[in-house]
Amino acid sequence: MPALNRVQLIGYLGRDPESRFTPTGKRVTTFSLGITQRWKSGNEMKEYTDWVNVETWGRLAEICHEYLHKGSLVYVEGRLRTEKYEDKGETKYFTKVVALTLQMLDRKPSEEPVITVEEPQEEYEA
Repeated sequence: MPALNRVQLIGYLGRDPESRFTPTGKRVTTFSLGITQRWKSGNEMKEYTDWVNVETWGRLAEICHEYLHKGSLVYVEGRLRTEKYEDKGETKYFTKVVALTLQMLDRKPSEEPVITVEEPQEEYEA
């Protein structure tokens, strides 16, 4: 049976990206992405922000670490991944987006190119 695990998001970074290296030397960069929805209810404007954790690997992780900062506007395409951990004897789960494509959407002077990076889809280790 065919399966599809793909997510597309546009939002602002809620914090500066954080990088680390795996024991095998691969770079992993993580950041939180805020996606705000706005709507009008009667005469009142309302908004709600969803926060999503994003993880990038390899060359994409290097670019995120170097060029992104809190408040950067980005388009992220990737896949959902749920992991679990133990906390005080209790199993907890969390879901994150493993980014495969990222495009910076901040307005820059015309002489600076827009950087788009696509990562090959392969199994990454945590």
